[in-house]
Amino acid sequence: MQRGKTLPEPFRGDDWQEIRLDIDASVAPDYVADICNMADVATASMDGIWSSHNLEHLYAHDVPRALSEFRRVLKPSGIVVIAVPDIQRVAQFVATGDLEGALYFSPAGPISAIDMLYGHRASLARGNPFMAHQTAFTADTLARHLIAAAFDNVNILREGFNLCAAAQRPATESAAPHCQYRVLDRNGPAPKVSAMPTNVSAANEANG
Repeated sequence: MQRGKTLPEPFRGDDWQEIRLDIDASVAPDYVADICNMADVATASMDGIWSSHNLEHLYAHDVPRALSEFRRVLKPSGIVVIAVPDIQRVAQFVATGDLEGALYFSPAGPISAIDMLYGHRASLARGNPFMAHQTAFTADTLARHLIAAAFDNVNILREGFNLCAAAQRPATESAAPHCQYRVLDRNGPAPKVSAMPTNVSAANEANG
């Protein structure tokens, strides 16, 4: 596999072995499981976890369960890297009325704000319910979830329409995790605000 293109930087070395877990058996993972219950994965057996756009598919009340499972299967000092949509940045476009316009292009096709809010519409239309989004995160809420799950060294990167979080399981159970975190914002895309046509504004006022 071309690790430089498929995995984030911490996992690109040749000394890493990739073991895949997915709830969708059709993609042929090593483990078919829900990330809220990874009972087939031994405790403290993984050096690292790369969770790419999984957490937003959970209901909000299940996010702590998933993060607890991530922490359980990690070895002491193991790292987790998590990518999710940056809902705060998406909301900036929704606030200007840009709900369905293509904001970027992925291998799955054009992605709009509504896709990042509720899940990829084309995949859902093809009958894949696993693509529905059930919750969302800002940089701060994602960091706080990780701290609440007893992760340490929490760092959040805001880039494009994504959040990328990196955190670590403490080396010992007695080590208290730090309650502080860092956010790096690489100044992602901003919506273009166009002036409202005066005849539309007047019509709205007249109808109000």
